[in-house]
Amino acid sequence: MSRRGHSDPRLEQRHALSLDHQQNTPQPNQPLEAESVALDMGWGDLIFAHTFSGPNTVAKALLDEPTGRRNLAIYVRDPHVILAQNPQRLFLDPSHTFRLWLAHYRSPARRSRGYAVRRLRTLEDAQAINRIYSSHNMVPIDEGMAWKQRASKQAIYVVAEDLATGRVVGTTTGVDHVEAFGDPEGGSSLWCLAVDPDATLPGLGQSLVRFLAEHYQARGRGFMDLSVMHDNKQAIALYEKLGFTRVPVFTVKCKNAINEPLFTEPAEDDSGLNVYAAIITNEARRRGIRVEILDAEAGYFKLTLGGRAITCRESLSALTSAIAMSRCADKRVTRRILDRAGLNVPDQRLADGSEADIDFLREHGSVVVKPADGEQGAGISVDVRDESSLRTAIASASKHDQNVLLEQFCAGDDLRIIVIGYKVVAAAIRRPPIITGDGVTPIRELVEKLSRRREAATDGEARIPLDEETERCVKLAGHSMDAVLPQGETLAVRKTANLHTGGTLQDVTPMLHPRLVQAAVSAARALEIPVTGLDFLVPAASEAEYVIIEANERPGLANHEPQPTAQRFIDFLFPRSAVA
Repeated sequence: MSRRGHSDPRLEQRHALSLDHQQNTPQPNQPLEAESVALDMGWGDLIFAHTFSGPNTVAKALLDEPTGRRNLAIYVRDPHVILAQNPQRLFLDPSHTFRLWLAHYRSPARRSRGYAVRRLRTLEDAQAINRIYSSHNMVPIDEGMAWKQRASKQAIYVVAEDLATGRVVGTTTGVDHVEAFGDPEGGSSLWCLAVDPDATLPGLGQSLVRFLAEHYQARGRGFMDLSVMHDNKQAIALYEKLGFTRVPVFTVKCKNAINEPLFTEPAEDDSGLNVYAAIITNEARRRGIRVEILDAEAGYFKLTLGGRAITCRESLSALTSAIAMSRCADKRVTRRILDRAGLNVPDQRLADGSEADIDFLREHGSVVVKPADGEQGAGISVDVRDESSLRTAIASASKHDQNVLLEQFCAGDDLRIIVIGYKVVAAAIRRPPIITGDGVTPIRELVEKLSRRREAATDGEARIPLDEETERCVKLAGHSMDAVLPQGETLAVRKTANLHTGGTLQDVTPMLHPRLVQAAVSAARALEIPVTGLDFLVPAASEAEYVIIEANERPGLANHEPQPTAQRFIDFLFPRSAVA
């Protein structure tokens, strides 16, 4: 871990930490042993403002920020004076600082099981950290630098590894202030706590924080600080549960594209947009396209560039015809059109309550029951195997549409392919919400914990309903909601992989088989819909075998980041605005 700074004989003149008045602060009047310390963290410089000679030098260090990085100054003594150095380019970060006094910290008697928390060991670990950062729209680290500095005493990268799969599912970073600048207060700090949104194991964030607390406690450090956004209620609740308390420490950052949401107000009416609309309007504004919000709650907006104006509802635009939209809305029509186009589709019938429904179930052994016109996974029951479950599933689906379809159940991975302008731009395997037992926590509580994590990771778009369908899936696996799942055992608590009911996505765009690409484009052309999300069932994304089960006229483009779905959508609407 590189450190920018130098020795100076005038140690007695250096700035003391801005928390000198805090109780229990060890040795507050001793001088610092290094001056102008800025650690390269891989995502930007962590600037210890109290080691600098004055506000102007702190401001200069902040502004010396390369494109794509994020410098940050903490322990700012006089934030208003630093901001005055360049008010057009600097801002006071709207975050809180929390402190854990390590002298009072106690390790828990019971440890979470199923994963191990350890220091970064390999280049693959660094790549996994960036994968998790990307899922949270965080600035990536320099992977090579992080790996080379894996033995550093100044800063350590920490990961949580799922012992069953070997997958890295969480990360955080710690900084030792004594090693960094000879901190007389014996401090440390925690940065960039992030958990994989797809992780199924409970307690990952808590275990990562505890690892660093115990690491620095063992080294005799007095406290561990962290910075958290003021409105991150879930994270603040975790820190307070672990014993952290608020301290009056301020942070200053640069006004750049990365930090823009922190120092600017949302555009008029944008605050009501969901993530699926916002990802498009943000991309439009970046290109100088005028955005007019028509109905934020419903996701309607108008985009205007020159003499061209297009009204959209999220990814559904005026360029999609009413005919194409109606073909996708009615799943019976979708299937007939795709079948006539020579594409593979499952067997299907319209439920009518007769003995023929039972015969269809007997013929296929397992069926999917769903509304003929529905979205977001509402009313769908998958892998229905007996007559009683079939009747219950039909009744559930009929609450969403009077026409209910029975469809041959086809095993395989749930693959969503996004087609824009009759070109495939993204593909992802969708997986149902899966919990992992720890031998202690009841299934109901594991579902609730996973649901909170999915909700936080998707800005409130994804939740796992504790409804009849969830209970049916748990019962189908031989458990009750109050049962305790054995340690390491996994359980899919829904059969559908829809994101709105807690499902997750794994990007597979680079490995998509050419035949699947061809089938997706052919399906979009058969339906005459230029922007669509096609649902496939496949043995694997890299194999040619498939069936197409649905076409969606308003796919959620935000679900497929980091693939450039919003960029390609704006390219399609306004070709002359396309960025090379």
